[in-house]
Amino acid sequence: MRYRQLGRTGLKVSELCLGTMTFGEQNSEAEGHAQMDCAVDCGINMFDAAEIYPVPPKRETQGRTESIIGTWLARQKKRDKVLVATKIAGRGTADWLR
Repeated sequence: MRYRQLGRTGLKVSELCLGTMTFGEQNSEAEGHAQMDCAVDCGINMFDAAEIYPVPPKRETQGRTESIIGTWLARQKKRDKVLVATKIAGRGTADWLR
């Protein structure tokens, strides 16, 4: 795996990032955990997340992806080895989102 410097932070980021937008809808928690295990074993050290995940966004699943990442981090004890890039969504017409 190749890595790049993240600005002036001193952090090295893998050139590949694991997208997690399907965790909690198309993928179960166990499948998400297996994908994160595989990614880290391959040298990936960045996961992409968002508060609106999984997609498609729904009131009953919103935030599930980040919860799955959280249970993986708690189980694996690899928080110091993985960067989690997350973002927030604008409220728009979804009254349940923030």
